[in-house]
Amino acid sequence: MSLTVVLAEDSALLRDGLVGVLTRFGHRVVAAVGDADALVERALEHAPDVVITDVRMPPGNGDDGLRAALALRAARPGLPVLVLSQYLERSYVDHLLRLGGELGVGYLLKDRVAAVADFVAAVERVAAGGTALDPEVVRQLLRRGADPVSRLTPREHEVLALMAEGLGNTEIADRLHVSGAAVNKHIGAILRKLELHEDVAGHRRVLAVLAYLGGGA
Repeated sequence: MSLTVVLAEDSALLRDGLVGVLTRFGHRVVAAVGDADALVERALEHAPDVVITDVRMPPGNGDDGLRAALALRAARPGLPVLVLSQYLERSYVDHLLRLGGELGVGYLLKDRVAAVADFVAAVERVAAGGTALDPEVVRQLLRRGADPVSRLTPREHEVLALMAEGLGNTEIADRLHVSGAAVNKHIGAILRKLELHEDVAGHRRVLAVLAYLGGGA
C-alpha cells in the first residue's frame, strides 16, 4: 500500500535521502520541509497517512519538531507520527505515547535510518496504527527493572521488549527462534501478570507496552 507522507528534517541532505528512500519503496512524500512551522502547515493541508519529523528543528532549534508533532496529534487525534532524534530522550517517547491515544507512534534514533528496509517497515507500522520504538529505548527500559514489569521472567521481558519495538507475533517468533504458540503463551502470561484482562478497555498489547514504558517513572 502506498502511503502519503509529510516529512520534516532541517538537514537538506538527510531530507532528500529520506524522500528518495520512501519513494523507492512506493510511498509518496507530499511535502518535505525544513522547519516546524512548515511541518504544521503542510500536515494540516495534506492530511497525510503519516508524519515523519526530526525533534530539533528551526525556528527555535530546540524540540520544535516534537512540539509540532504533538500539536498536530492534538489537532488530529490518531495522526500517525514517527519522530527521529539524534539523541535518546525518554521524555519524548512518553509525550508521544500519552497524547491523543497510544496508537500510531514511533521514536527512532537517526542511526536506524541507515537500515533502510527496517526504517521503511517502521514507517509502515506506525502508519497502520502500530508502535515503533528504537531498540536502544527498549534496552534502557529493561535496565530499570521496576514493578510491575519486574514480575516477568527473562523470556517474558524479551517478548515484551520486542512488542515495545512494534513487532508482531510472527516477527517475535522469528527473532527469538521459537514457535508462534510459544510467543502466544508468553504474551498471555505477560498480560496476566500486568493484570490486563480481556475486560480492560483499550488495546491490551499497547497497554502492556505503556506499562513497560511507565515502569519506575
